[in-house]
Amino acid sequence: MTTVVELDIPADRLAAAQSFKRVPKLEYQIGGMIGDAPPLVWLSGPDRETVRAALETDPSVDVIASVTDETTTDRSSTGAAADRERWLFRLAFGDRFKLFERIVAENGGAILEASGNDGSWSVTLLFHDRDSLSACYSLFEQYDFGVNVTRLTGIDDLASAGTPLTETQYETIQAAHELGYFEVPRRITLKELAAELDVSHQALSERLRRCHAALVNAELTGGLRPTAIDP
Repeated sequence: MTTVVELDIPADRLAAAQSFKRVPKLEYQIGGMIGDAPPLVWLSGPDRETVRAALETDPSVDVIASVTDETTTDRSSTGAAADRERWLFRLAFGDRFKLFERIVAENGGAILEASGNDGSWSVTLLFHDRDSLSACYSLFEQYDFGVNVTRLTGIDDLASAGTPLTETQYETIQAAHELGYFEVPRRITLKELAAELDVSHQALSERLRRCHAALVNAELTGGLRPTAIDP
């Protein structure tokens, strides 16, 4: 059964510990991580200059590009609106984060979402069976990531998963992971994957980009409930 699991991981075991110390109100938000390219990351904090300075002095983060900025409006529990600025960066994370990504990919998983604040990361992963999750969890313990499982759910269909992907997009992502397209190095090329799925190279490339865009812009954890786990 496909399983979605949410983990809490201390920043000093994963990434960005120094930037959190420098800017306590700093927040990272990554909508999805597909392929080898450094991810697009939304960051919020007191101001753009302070945030960028924190990134540039953090040895576990490398700023590839500053993409854009925007002002969003949040509402408090009383309904009052408050502006909050955030900025989009393309970031490359350090060796610990890359190791985490590799462990997930090599066990057939996918990183759906990752957010960081207050010295901790919350990461949502998807696995196509519980055995893969258990193997991945064992490696997290072996490499001392200090993970704490906060939520776990098995999903039988797309609606209960809360995914923004269409059925075709979901099946494409699933096949790509199972056949090793997202592994480093890849076990299958885009051309070979297209042949396996009986679609054109161009159509598959566009489909994967649409999948990436949907995952980056969606929250995939709605409706999950806290539960205990002993992988």
